Amino acid sequence: MFDLTAEIYHDADKAREHLEAIHWPHGPFCPHCGNANPERITKLAGKSTRPGVYKCNECRLPFSVTVGTVFERSKIGLHKWVLASHLYASSKKGMSAHQLHRMLGVTYKTAWFMAHRIREAMKEDVKSSGPLGGEGKIVEADETYFGPKDTIKKRTIRGKPANSSKRSIVALVERGGSVRSFHVERATKASVRDVLVRNADRKSTLMTDESNFYPITGLEFADHATVKHTGGEYVRYEADRIVHTNTIENVFSVFKRGMVGVYQHCGEAHLHRYLAEFDFRYNRRAALKVSDAERAADLLRMARDKRLTYRRVGETSYA
Repeated sequence: MFDLTAEIYHDADKAREHLEAIHWPHGPFCPHCGNANPERITKLAGKSTRPGVYKCNECRLPFSVTVGTVFERSKIGLHKWVLASHLYASSKKGMSAHQLHRMLGVTYKTAWFMAHRIREAMKEDVKSSGPLGGEGKIVEADETYFGPKDTIKKRTIRGKPANSSKRSIVALVERGGSVRSFHVERATKASVRDVLVRNADRKSTLMTDESNFYPITGLEFADHATVKHTGGEYVRYEADRIVHTNTIENVFSVFKRGMVGVYQHCGEAHLHRYLAEFDFRYNRRAALKVSDAERAADLLRMARDKRLTYRRVGETSYA
């Protein structure tokens, strides 16, 4: 259970020890040269040295547990970073920068940048985790549209942005497993196929709605089943399986409720980071027996080997 009075949320030294226990379970190692020999690493304890600094006797460079993480070179107390990470890891529909600014006692600009650094840490390494699905497994795929693009080129007869002028999102979810969501410049047969073949095992059974994005690509998978939403069909029971896309629709539902109810405003350049945030929490949801504390520890662990400078925050990223 989340204990707001815990020392790691109020004492920078305790927060650093908590982070060291997560990143250095077998003792400190040098992020510059990879040296992990305890006899060749010295903890600096001079009066002018800030707490938690070590020196590597191999490359002769100083380091701390935050070097090589999204927390590096931050002037914000590490206890505030640990608290913010827990809040984002445990809030199902997210937490606005304004709420973070009020709870941590930092400026709104600082809270906004902290939130984006935390989302950068939440980004999954899809290359190391491999494709979704596999033999005998089901992968659901769907696309959705959220908010207008920065430049609206086409509108409907009612004056609203047409789908081609909205931000396109393509997502895949392994039933009972993980989700991957991508912001694509435009949802087309080619862009949807690219996401599918790069992220789903071809031995999987693909389940989609009746969109014309999927029939040809579906032939590349072990099987392809569809439900006809336009005909009022949402679930079809067959002898050995249940055909539906309700899992991915649920993912989109939580994402949109969070974006509309909590975040309210999201620039197109930042959409991929919000998707990473919601994917992170879904992939460690309570249904998979992952607690808030375990999810927060995972977030702090994933902060390594990732950096995000203020200049890079506004860079748009497509799948």
